[in-house]
Amino acid sequence: MEAAAKVQRQMVRLRGRSYVAFVFVPTVPIQDWLQEIDTTIARSPGFFAGRPVVIDLSSVDLSQAGIGHLLTSLQDRNIRVLGIEGVDEGRLTPSMPPLLSGGRSCVIEPTAPKKPEAKAESRPTSLLLESPVRSGQTVIFPEGDVTILGSVGSGAEVVAGGSIHIYGALRGRAMAGVNGHTSARIYCQKIEAELLAIDGFYQTADDIDSALRGKPAQAWLQGNTMRITALN
Repeated sequence: MEAAAKVQRQMVRLRGRSYVAFVFVPTVPIQDWLQEIDTTIARSPGFFAGRPVVIDLSSVDLSQAGIGHLLTSLQDRNIRVLGIEGVDEGRLTPSMPPLLSGGRSCVIEPTAPKKPEAKAESRPTSLLLESPVRSGQTVIFPEGDVTILGSVGSGAEVVAGGSIHIYGALRGRAMAGVNGHTSARIYCQKIEAELLAIDGFYQTADDIDSALRGKPAQAWLQGNTMRITALN
């Protein structure tokens, strides 16, 4: 009877979930750095809205008040900071985002080798989408290349660890090489992109040569500069 009367406790179910976060690395003077953020927002309104953002303060020496002012300035721009890196915990107040550690790029860690007799089970290194990516949709595949047989609508976003191949029009945002692959490229049959990025280097619609718009094009990195040329 006593055993039956005991209240059955239900275990708390925890689930892991990962997000691709932007890492901001402020530089001095902070006001000039904020103006660069304003320029990006002006070219692509709402680009940072609702997205996880981490601030890396390892390149600047800010006081507690300075950190607070920076966070407020970003919040005024509708940029919500998820966490802070690269600073002594003593400079943070309880009301500030937490101090994070162990952050790393979106690199898939290799698994332990299996026994020779066991059949290796490899993960896919490419993602094929046969349907268009419509406005407001986001596709994230940090493991490798993304190929889209249709178009990418305005306001849509494609994020890949490798290259991005679009066999239709690219009207939204495409970000390739997010896990540090500087050799990644972006290909599309009709470039009308809002933003292109490879390994963190980006160009917005205003930066793309107007002579290329509406035509097949490719983008790649040449050093620290993104090149966008016609795709012959």
